[in-house]
Amino acid sequence: MGVVTPFPAAAGSQVAFDRPELSRILDLYGRMVAAGLFKDYAIDLGRDAAIFSCFRRAAERPEYRIEKRPALRNRQGMWALLNESGFILKRGHELGPILAPVERRLLKVVD
Repeated sequence: MGVVTPFPAAAGSQVAFDRPELSRILDLYGRMVAAGLFKDYAIDLGRDAAIFSCFRRAAERPEYRIEKRPALRNRQGMWALLNESGFILKRGHELGPILAPVERRLLKVVD
């Protein structure tokens, strides 16, 4: 019989979003698409961070980036919301407060 060689990448070498985290992010993204504010998204899963990028149009820099960096869990918090120029708008330990500035854009004043 053949010999099975294990894959060289170690388990846990890639940061990813959990199902509830991704569900919450995609729910907000869907509401922003319905409002006509976002058109496209991208997900980048790397060794240091998992990044969800939201675009107004497909051929430009992302309007918002939601980053998950587990290495910063015990410091500033592993979640960060960055704007188009890379400035950190919000950083924290939980996802809900990080998404609040984006959710505020959906609110409309009613007379």
